[in-house]
Amino acid sequence: MMQLPSSETIDIEYLGRLFDKKSESYKLFWFLAIVDKVSSGKSYLTYDELINRMIADSWYMVTEFRLNLGPSDTLEALVKYIYQISGLKSNEEPDVILSFLNRLNDKKVAEMKRTITQNVPYRLQAPFTKQITNDMWKGSRKNLAKKLNQEKRLIYYFTELAGMKTAIEIQPEWCDYISKNKEILRGWVRYNLIMYLQRRNPNVPGIAEKLDIPKRRRLNLVIQYWKKIIEIKPVSEIYLNQSLTSKNISIDHFVPWSYVAHNEFWNLHPTTKNINSQKGNNLPDWDIYFPALCRKEYFSYNMMWEYEMVHEAFEKCRNVHINSDEVYMKLYKPGLNEDEFRNNLENIMLPVYKSAQNAGFRGWNLKSI
Repeated sequence: MMQLPSSETIDIEYLGRLFDKKSESYKLFWFLAIVDKVSSGKSYLTYDELINRMIADSWYMVTEFRLNLGPSDTLEALVKYIYQISGLKSNEEPDVILSFLNRLNDKKVAEMKRTITQNVPYRLQAPFTKQITNDMWKGSRKNLAKKLNQEKRLIYYFTELAGMKTAIEIQPEWCDYISKNKEILRGWVRYNLIMYLQRRNPNVPGIAEKLDIPKRRRLNLVIQYWKKIIEIKPVSEIYLNQSLTSKNISIDHFVPWSYVAHNEFWNLHPTTKNINSQKGNNLPDWDIYFPALCRKEYFSYNMMWEYEMVHEAFEKCRNVHINSDEVYMKLYKPGLNEDEFRNNLENIMLPVYKSAQNAGFRGWNLKSI
């Protein structure tokens, strides 16, 4: 559990309980939006600008990785709807998303935004309250805001309710604390978000790698490995059996990177740049392409143990792209016959493949395009 920085002016104990009770993702993204806005020098924040920031912060994990934010999470539904109508990319920069949202006039978006603000602006501060009864939480938002404004120690207080133009005003001591400790607070929210998303997405690997737009994927060592093989024997890719050259080669993640969020060697194989682009984030048809993948990978395995220069290139890949001794022993130790190799690769890959299917990744067959 992360330790929050101490303070002489605010009660850290109550802050530490901010995310104790959450059935949806709203509290996490609402507070993260506050941290972002206060860090940029703002203390007077409207509901609309905070919701827009929540959309931008959750955009990539929902549109690219299809992460489940909750059983009936309106923020997730809102992001999916805007992604559908906007033409924005899954890896769009936050500023571009915010600019689009500021121009957008859509009744369905407005309705979903109002749904999100029904509870989170008020419920977030529950740990700080003493005078609020259960009936007050269930009553009108106007009366609840008035009651909350009478509480002490809150992070923020409410202006007169005016739909999405309703504003909150962050208290000076909280502005100081957030500004001084913004990176630690972002890390704290990130930690809680990872824990929350792992619970909501139990079969999805690499949650921590799926929160933000990734840095460039470095597959140079894998490309060099296959180029060494091409120097010795002709190599064709598995989708259209096209010949590979040092100029047209590209490395494909059989199960999409958008799902696995890793560059493990067992999931990487060569194809052409054009085919890789067409495949995108789709799942290759298992029955058609997995047998071809096994044959290609077993060919590579034999080349690696037969030719010293290929083996040297493999060892460089091993240091970066094979992060499990168990996987190494199952797929890359000497002496494996083809049946052993195929069975071991299937046992490693098929559960991940099926999990990606269940997460909504579409099947793909190049021959049907």
